[in-house]
Amino acid sequence: MSEIRDLSALRSAIARHVEASPAFDIHTHLYAEAFGDLLLRGPTELLTYHYLQAEANRVIVDLSPAAFVALPKEQQARIIWQKLFVERSPISEATRGVVTAWRRLGISDPRSYEEAKARFAGLSAAEHIDLVLRTANVSAVVMTNDPFHPTEQAVWRAGGARDRRFLAALRIDPLLLDWPASAGRLQTQGYAAGAELDETTLDEARRFLRDWAQRMQALYIAASLPPSFMMPNAAEPYGRLLEQAVLPVCREMELPFAMMIGVKRGVAPELAAAGDALGRCNLEAVGHLCRAWPDNKFLLTVLARENQHEAVVLARKFRNLHLFGCWWFNNNPSIMEEITRERVEMLGLSVTLQHSDARILDQLVYKWAHSRQIIAEALGEKYGYLISEGWYPTQEEIARDVQMLLGGEFLRFAGRR
Repeated sequence: MSEIRDLSALRSAIARHVEASPAFDIHTHLYAEAFGDLLLRGPTELLTYHYLQAEANRVIVDLSPAAFVALPKEQQARIIWQKLFVERSPISEATRGVVTAWRRLGISDPRSYEEAKARFAGLSAAEHIDLVLRTANVSAVVMTNDPFHPTEQAVWRAGGARDRRFLAALRIDPLLLDWPASAGRLQTQGYAAGAELDETTLDEARRFLRDWAQRMQALYIAASLPPSFMMPNAAEPYGRLLEQAVLPVCREMELPFAMMIGVKRGVAPELAAAGDALGRCNLEAVGHLCRAWPDNKFLLTVLARENQHEAVVLARKFRNLHLFGCWWFNNNPSIMEEITRERVEMLGLSVTLQHSDARILDQLVYKWAHSRQIIAEALGEKYGYLISEGWYPTQEEIARDVQMLLGGEFLRFAGRR
């Protein structure tokens, strides 16, 4: 194994390995081809994604937010294109992402919306998926799967061959945060759940979780939680459901429970999907869960920048806690740089530095292209410190370490490697 002793050679090697190592994307909102229209793809979907909708809303003066949202998607896309790409340069992260995605996916002139539409018009879903995964260098993605969604239910119940590049995560936000309404949802699926969380209902909730985790072959069970989330919390239904249904099933089935904490829903409801915001959370809840459930595994990502440092410190204390990704509003280079360096400095390689959170297939390209650049720069700095002290890394060691940070460490933590 040849040692690398030169800083310039080191940075070149790191950049090469970060680009060449396939990413295992542990959290997305993408779907396999079998899910039909739930798989969002192509230029119109990319332009009307809520990141760009929110940005365009600031400069659209002749339409109310509600009137804009009511327009057909193609009309929305053309307005967003005019406002953010023609009348202004696309220097925000979301608009830059469109340019990156289109250029890397074969658009010769990223200034041409018409060329982009023509480029993808003839692609089947299967062809589009293959193109994007290959271009983004992503080996597999984890979907976010809702057992209460009628279309999803039909696909899962139908069975059939699965695209092994698309793995499942069982998402249970409604179960936790919308009880007792979710008791009715369980009843429609044949579970004897009542509004009161008595033992019969809790037993049926456990059965529901087991059934769906098995049906989906879920990699983990997940929930997006508000800033007010707190444990222990017997006063809220989610407290009892977590302690008496979700966590016992996770332990029994050896599935991590993923917590995505900090979203405030509907702060600006007139913006529809673009109207959510964030808030600082109390991470004492996470510390409690890690202490009280030492045989369970927990995944964590937090939405507020102010919570990032505490989250890293918690992960240093609890080996059953794994941090992942720069979620949503943190997915901007200035914040990613800070979070990436902070995590590597305090956790070494026992972290998953990024996930895409992509909802549009094409987003995988820019999310990973931009993230890889930041990861390579951070690692160049850290390995550079080693060289200055006479510790010379090898190509093989760098390749190994990069693979850990791009999903391999998550697979080890989850018991899948």
